[in-house]
Amino acid sequence: MAERLTKAAARNIFYGGTVFFFVIFVALVTNSYHQARVMEVTNPISASAARGKQIFERHACFDCHTLFGEGARFAPELGKVWIKYGGQTDPAGASDGLKAWFQAQPTGIDDRHQMPQFNLSDHDLNDLIAFLRWTSAVDTQNWPPHSPK
Repeated sequence: MAERLTKAAARNIFYGGTVFFFVIFVALVTNSYHQARVMEVTNPISASAARGKQIFERHACFDCHTLFGEGARFAPELGKVWIKYGGQTDPAGASDGLKAWFQAQPTGIDDRHQMPQFNLSDHDLNDLIAFLRWTSAVDTQNWPPHSPK
């Protein structure tokens, strides 16, 4: 008995595999779409945070910083900066601390690269901080992963 792969068997394997992986692909896309809608509903973006995102983009913060693991990786990740400044326990203090940080740039420390001074108005600072607060509330499922130090 010859054990060869016939043209009909090869065709069936090809079409069967194509259908199988297409079904898997559709299921993954559907799941991703559903998860994105759940995130959108549980963490809606305010008008102030949307303006803050525009400020973030206008000043090309991605050229140095990362947000949710995306960006230049030159400066710190900003996804949870609101939490780092104590925003969960003291929102007013976190807001004041971030404003002071932005207004103090550049710090003048010689051995490191400096963040530029963008001379943002109080309104722009509030919007940018609202955006950073929003990013800290997004459930990223522990992304980006933190490397051990």
